This record gives sequence, C-alpha cells and structure tokens, in this order.
Amino acid sequence: MATTTMTKETHDETVADGIVLIDFWADWCGPCKQFAPIFEKASEVNPEITFAKVDTDAEQELSAEYGIRSIPTLVVYRDGIPIFGQPGALPGAALDDLITQVKALDMDDVRERYAAAKAAQEQGEAAAPQA
Repeated sequence: MATTTMTKETHDETVADGIVLIDFWADWCGPCKQFAPIFEKASEVNPEITFAKVDTDAEQELSAEYGIRSIPTLVVYRDGIPIFGQPGALPGAALDDLITQVKALDMDDVRERYAAAKAAQEQGEAAAPQA
C-alpha cells in the first residue's frame, strides 16, 4: 500500500484500527525530503500497515493538536492507541526495526496500561483546583 494523505477530517478513522504510521512533514523541509523515500519504501514492503502523511503547512490545526514543533515527526498508533512519537528522520533500518517492535507488542498489556494512564490523568484533572 502506498502512503495516504491524512487530514483533520480523516484522522480518527485512519488511526482507529491496525498499525498506523504518521509522517508529519512539509515541502520546504530538507530532512522531510530525505525521509520521504524511506517512508514510501516501508509502505510498499508492509502493505498491511497504514502509512499516512500530514502536510504540516496544510494541516496546521491537526499539527497543533499533536504539538508538532519539529519535522519530520513520526507518530505510531496500534489499534487506536498512540504508542510512539519522535521527531527526526529515521534511517531505513531503524524504521524497519520500529515496525518489527510494533508488530510484536502484546496489545492486551498495552490496552491495560493505556486505560490505567488515562484513568490516572482524568483523576488528576478532576482533583485539580478550578480557577
């Protein structure tokens, strides 16, 4: 599967299922241009994975929601859960290794940890004094 363009409107549906790698990039960014063929090649080798690209210039609101401050930035989801995020262009071998690690995750354990972290965050927000 080749890469797909992700927008704010398609975000939730795109990240809902399976493994999703998101490349935040811009046309003027040199490192983004270096990473693009690596990301594209990985998409061809792993057709079962969704490879999405977000143009940070065109999708400023979505980029802001992710807190993107440096590009390229790679974000990885599995089954709707964000599990990895890192700025910087990865070499091909590092991207392949990351994909292998994501495929090997025990998702039952990840879901439990994610639910616990969300509950703790919500509890903390509820306990915070209101201004």
